[in-house]
Amino acid sequence: MSQVIEVTDATFESLVVNSPTPVLVDYWADWCAPCKQLSPVIDELSAAYGDRVTFAKVDTNVNQAIAADQAILSLPTIQVWRDGRVVRSLQGGTSRRALARVLDECAG
Repeated sequence: MSQVIEVTDATFESLVVNSPTPVLVDYWADWCAPCKQLSPVIDELSAAYGDRVTFAKVDTNVNQAIAADQAILSLPTIQVWRDGRVVRSLQGGTSRRALARVLDECAG
């Protein structure tokens, strides 16, 4: 079982870019209703895939530098990072099944 970590502008490079495991990054904001709907799905997937994937959340209200650097224009946005680069990106609400399929592809 894994826990979803909070990533900040200061910790993004060390926790995401330099991670030895794939990282699913959930970009969200407290005013975003679809983000709130996606949150329990991320928690559930974290429990299921936590031994193979790191799960991270970025509050775009607080961590605007990451959001700008990654050109996050809509929320929620999910990125999957592996070996220091984005290998998949999804915008908007998505289903548990679709995210699980992406994780299976990216995490092996």
